Amino acid sequence: MRLYRFLTGPDDATFCKRVSAALNKGWELHGAPSLTFNSATGVVICGQAVVKEVEGVEFHDDIKLGEW
Repeated sequence: MRLYRFLTGPDDATFCKRVSAALNKGWELHGAPSLTFNSATGVVICGQAVVKEVEGVEFHDDIKLGEW
């Protein structure tokens, strides 16, 4: 089964660490990162899709993607 996650957060070290943690758990980058600017708060928001192939698991609505 192939899992998909879209990580988002402010453009800061914490976001980079979340993406790095996902990569170290076997997730792979999927496509280019995205950026948007929130003019109300003055914050740049990042997004990065990641995917992971897992064996022996069937998809169900209760899957907690962050645990993989």
